[in-house]
Amino acid sequence: MSDESKNDDGFWRSTLTPEEYYVCREKGTERPFTGRYWDEKRPGLYHCKCCGEQLFDAATKFDAGCGWPSFYAPLVKGNIKEVMDSSHGMLRTEVTCRNCGCHLGHVFPDGPQPTGERYCINSASITHEKDGAKADARHSEGEE
Repeated sequence: MSDESKNDDGFWRSTLTPEEYYVCREKGTERPFTGRYWDEKRPGLYHCKCCGEQLFDAATKFDAGCGWPSFYAPLVKGNIKEVMDSSHGMLRTEVTCRNCGCHLGHVFPDGPQPTGERYCINSASITHEKDGAKADARHSEGEE
């Protein structure tokens, strides 16, 4: 993905659905128990909805009871970026895709071992590889 595409609002608006745009580019949150992957149990990898970067392995997914897909570790720590978020009167750690800046969700220190972390991720920000994540990474076509 080119640096120009990463920051072009028109590009994102034309390639993402309104909900995906709200979550991925405006740092929104989908309602709990409504996203495509909150109760997903298939093995495989989860990729960034915007650029196709590999983010999470289903082997680290667990049911946190919160209504969003939850993982205890990213696939590769270097593929995500953690940023302090003080919006909405709370102090949280936002999780974004390091490659394209897509807002993924937040990480909390209340997950299971071995990490004790809970990556609470919006379904609108990710694609499961069995749903065509590589084909759905619309933004990286022809750039490999």
